[in-house]
Amino acid sequence: REAYERVNRLLGSETASAAVKPELRISMAWLQARLSFDTGDLERTLSLVDRLVVAVAVNVAKQPLFTSEERVALIRRAVDDEPRVQVESFQGLLVDFARRMNVRMIIRGLRAVSDFEYEYQMALMNRHLASEMETVFMIPSLDTTHVSSSMVREIARFGGDVSSLVHPAVVDALRARFAKG
Repeated sequence: REAYERVNRLLGSETASAAVKPELRISMAWLQARLSFDTGDLERTLSLVDRLVVAVAVNVAKQPLFTSEERVALIRRAVDDEPRVQVESFQGLLVDFARRMNVRMIIRGLRAVSDFEYEYQMALMNRHLASEMETVFMIPSLDTTHVSSSMVREIARFGGDVSSLVHPAVVDALRARFAKG
């Protein structure tokens, strides 16, 4: 950045911007993890960062279908040992976890306009708690915009086919979970 700013001052902002603008890459980011985790979105995220922490939150206010350990294992299978991806679970404030992991960028997915207000408030609170962190919103791929964890769970619970909606490891885990009754 210093070199870019020096060239900017020497050549003038228009010339420098066109000729020497550096590629924006973040060393590590956090991506929220859901049951409907999309590996296509993971690949898009990895095009922006060098390393990625996929975080599985332990939310005491929710009753998840799978434990945090099970969700971590499923996501690890889905990312297929991608060396730039680290999958971890955490409890507590996201900003505290991000600081422990040395993460400076939080990536959140927005499936629909209805997600925006909650995510926006969360981003502002995270900025209040940790001004050094930035939140980036990503829009999912068009073919997965309609997919939500609750819908996947409901379809699977009643024996519907979710194989086009989630990773094969998740399909197997859902079948096993609902076969138990």
